[in-house]
Amino acid sequence: MQILKRHWQLLTLTGLVFMLWNTPVVLPFKILVVFMHELSHGLAAILTGGSIAEISLSPQQGGQAMLQGGNRFLTLSAGYLGSLLLGAMLLLIALRTHADRAVMAGCGLVTLLIAGFYIRDFFPLVFCTLTGTAMLATARYLNRNISDLILRVIGLCSLIYVPYDIFSDTIARSNERSDAYMLAEEFGGPTLFWGGLWLILSVIVIAFCMRYIFGQSSNILFDRSGLD
Repeated sequence: MQILKRHWQLLTLTGLVFMLWNTPVVLPFKILVVFMHELSHGLAAILTGGSIAEISLSPQQGGQAMLQGGNRFLTLSAGYLGSLLLGAMLLLIALRTHADRAVMAGCGLVTLLIAGFYIRDFFPLVFCTLTGTAMLATARYLNRNISDLILRVIGLCSLIYVPYDIFSDTIARSNERSDAYMLAEEFGGPTLFWGGLWLILSVIVIAFCMRYIFGQSSNILFDRSGLD
């Protein structure tokens, strides 16, 4: 009961995201999570000595990161888990800090830079350009509470979408060519093993995130941002 009283706004927002999950309202956020997935592949490549050649997205929530070099095991593993960690980080920043505008502006700038350097196809170029511009405009011209709310929705969508996507791509359709399928091809073991491992890790990350949020007994999360 204390959790419901203290965090009812966050729980309500989570419920709304679930209710609108298969509607056009949430679709841009889901595509953004896919973008974070592909960006995580690219960041893993860069951090292990490789580079990004191109990133692409589709309106059907598909995506592809074409990389050059880097540690193959880490780049293949980074997509799902990286986007989950990025989403969790955005959610916690929104809930626990006052840096909403700075983080929103940073996200917008990164999105525009990725669009300029690594995106060639029409749809992802338009999507990332509009998304990055909207993020910068939100951070610059709108009330901080709007940036806070958007970051929360992005974070929640990531926490919801990633484990579902792992299950759908690597377990329910384990015969299709997914990150786990390629990892199994190159490093051994069945696709189901890698997909199952990522699913377990994603649930652990979400559990720690929720434990941190709801374990802060002395703080009221939404009151911090004035979203009443």
